[in-house]
Parts: sequence; structure tokens; C-alpha cells
Amino acid sequence: MSLEACARLVERGDPERFRAAMAAPAAAREKLFPLYAFNLEVARAPFVTKEPMIAEMRLQWWRDVVEQIAGGGPVRAHEVATPLAQVAREADLPEAALDRLVAARRWDIYSDPFENQAELDAHLDATAGALMWLSAKALGAKADEEAAIRRLGFGHGVALWFVAIPGFEERGKRPLVDGRPEAVAQFARRGLDALRDARGARLSKPAIPALRAAWQAEGILRRAVADPGRAARGALVPGPAASAAALALKAVTGRW
Repeated sequence: MSLEACARLVERGDPERFRAAMAAPAAAREKLFPLYAFNLEVARAPFVTKEPMIAEMRLQWWRDVVEQIAGGGPVRAHEVATPLAQVAREADLPEAALDRLVAARRWDIYSDPFENQAELDAHLDATAGALMWLSAKALGAKADEEAAIRRLGFGHGVALWFVAIPGFEERGKRPLVDGRPEAVAQFARRGLDALRDARGARLSKPAIPALRAAWQAEGILRRAVADPGRAARGALVPGPAASAAALALKAVTGRW
């Protein structure tokens, strides 16, 4: 039942990763859904309250869960924490990466912008990069593939960041260090470079269902390069039919 609860949470709150996971074999979905639900629970924790202290407490709750998982003892009963513990322990997922994924979300609680591009890059690596690596490792990726998989996650993270810009700005946040069109295009090119680097590596076949979560990233980034203003307009994501066709093609051909 907890696995079904995770799948329902992801379907409602992270439909693109849900669709990518549904294109995976059932055994892979059993590992992906708890990780994606964990990421979703952590990502939305800062937005369920306007009180920073309460938001901090919610994130700390998840950091405590991660510590309990790493400790090997009982974990707090929760529809996501329970299956997450099983996946994390079976795959020996690193506590540090799980914890950093939670800690990075403190940025969403406050209105302070990133001081420089290096801070934003580190945030994307700690969130999208870490999730890509953790989910791939859970499916069988090897330790020496971490750098390439994190590069894929970074490129995916840049694409997701561009898509989220209108929402950030509505909440009064400044998501980009430099919002000039030429700077946006350059950031998108860096995301494309990261995707290219990952595709140049030989990655484990069992990890492909996790890597496929980034199936829309290249198209989003290419649109941002061609017209940086589309990010602010929320016009980077393709229509449902084109998106579904692209995912189906990758699933049928075994590509990511």
C-alpha cells in the first residue's frame, strides 16, 4: 500500500517523472516511486506554510528520517518514509546525498537570492543531480558512473529550473543570478553540455529507466537557447501529444 501511495503522490505532484517511471519495468518502478515521492515531499515542504520555522521543522523531520534509515533501526511510520527506507537500505544509498537533497530545499523557505552562479549550480547538483544519481544507483548503476549521471541530473535540473521560473517570480523570488537573455541562453547551453557529457559515457543498462526521467530536458534547453524569453513566459514545455510521443519512442528503443 505504501508503494501505491508513493505512486499516487508522484502522479499528482510530479507528472513528468511519473510518466517516465510508468515506462519502466515494474521492478524498477518499485524503487523509483519511493525516491520520487521522497523528493516531492521534501520539495513541497517549504510551501505548505508561510511560517519559516514550521517549514524548517518539516525539512528537519525528513533529515531525521534519513538519519534513521542510515542508522539501520526503526523508521518513523509514514507512507513515503517506510518504502524509502527499504529502497535506500537495499541499494546502500549514501546518507550524505539524501541529506543534502533535503537541506538544499531550505533555499525555498526564504527570499534570499543565490549570491553567485556557483551557488545555483551546487543547488541543482544537490537536488536534481542527487536524485538522478540515487535513483540510478537504486536500479544498479555503478559507483564509477556517478559523475556522468550527476551531469545528466544537472542538465535536467537546469531545464526544470527554467520551467519553474514563472512560479518562482510569482512568489517574489529571484531564481537566476543573471536574468539577461544572453545569460539565460548561456545557462541553457551549459545544461546541454551536461546532457552531452552524460550521453558520451557508457552507463549501465539497468539504470536507463532512471535516466529517462530527463527525456524532455534537451528540447526545453534548446528552446531556451533559441528564445530565452520563453522561460519567463512559461512556454518551454512541448504539448502533451509531442511529449508523450517522445517518451514512447525512447521507451520502445531503450534509449534515454
